Amino acid sequence: MQNILFVKTSSLGDVVHQMPAMSDVRSRFPQARLSWIVEEAFAPLARLHPGVDEVMAVSTRRWRSQLLRRATWNEIAAFRAAVRSVDAEIVIDTQGLVRSALIARMVHGERHGYDRASIREPLACPFYDVHHQVEWKAHAIPRNRTLCGLALGYEAALPPDYGLDRAAIAGKAAAKPYAVLIHGTAQPGKLWPQAHWTAVARAVRGRGCDIVRPWGSVAERSRSEGIAQAAGLGPDDFRVPDRLPLDAVAALIAGASAAIGVDTGLVHIAAALGVALVAIFIDSEPGLTGPMGRGPIAVIGGKGASPSPDAVLRAFDSVTRHGPP
Repeated sequence: MQNILFVKTSSLGDVVHQMPAMSDVRSRFPQARLSWIVEEAFAPLARLHPGVDEVMAVSTRRWRSQLLRRATWNEIAAFRAAVRSVDAEIVIDTQGLVRSALIARMVHGERHGYDRASIREPLACPFYDVHHQVEWKAHAIPRNRTLCGLALGYEAALPPDYGLDRAAIAGKAAAKPYAVLIHGTAQPGKLWPQAHWTAVARAVRGRGCDIVRPWGSVAERSRSEGIAQAAGLGPDDFRVPDRLPLDAVAALIAGASAAIGVDTGLVHIAAALGVALVAIFIDSEPGLTGPMGRGPIAVIGGKGASPSPDAVLRAFDSVTRHGPP
């Protein structure tokens, strides 16, 4: 096997969930060239995986909003030419959407994907040459690993390995321990009340950890500042850094003593890096997309079951081995 190309474009959590499959393939095909097509915003994160030879950024989210511009169509043509030059033997679409299947169709090579009983969008199936049955209700990580194994002729039996070196990504150790609070999400139903975050931030600071809150939108930054103000924490205790690319956000999370967050992509980065983690579920099922990793993880709540601040703090004390103040 010489060239293998993977299509997993988005979202952030999905990209993280693809990483163990990339580690599987690299361990079984050490001489193969592995290429990964991923949405441009998530490309810096995908490039952190040492087993991936080439990350090819696609810009479908931006292109959809700029279809009337000639420059957009020029970019699409250039992307198509680039992916067709890969000349892959096997193309594996683990996304399972019509959009990702159309991208896979651009690439030379035998195209593999889920069958109709296993896929999110059955209309994608005609674009694949080979279809594989994968348990629909399985967690996203084993689904990705199983599909890649079926396509390439092996069984993914080992514990998931994200391929990420936490120490190398974090770089220089922080002068003071800090916890990352991840309260932002694109889905309003997954948000945890701001008053709960205020109580947690105050208590975590009382346990000797500074607070750091990366952000991806103006609304998230404003909410962070509101939490800090309500908790009575100044900029030395509760840092809201400038907006960062994903590789820099990963470095920030890698250097943390712990992370607390709702069901969103940054929580999965924390799990992938082995950071002590409390994951708060409110409107989604952790059995399907919950965080997996080698570090201590506490998953609390669930669909329709929002946990209390006290429950989150007990979980925080458990994963960090802190006692109450």
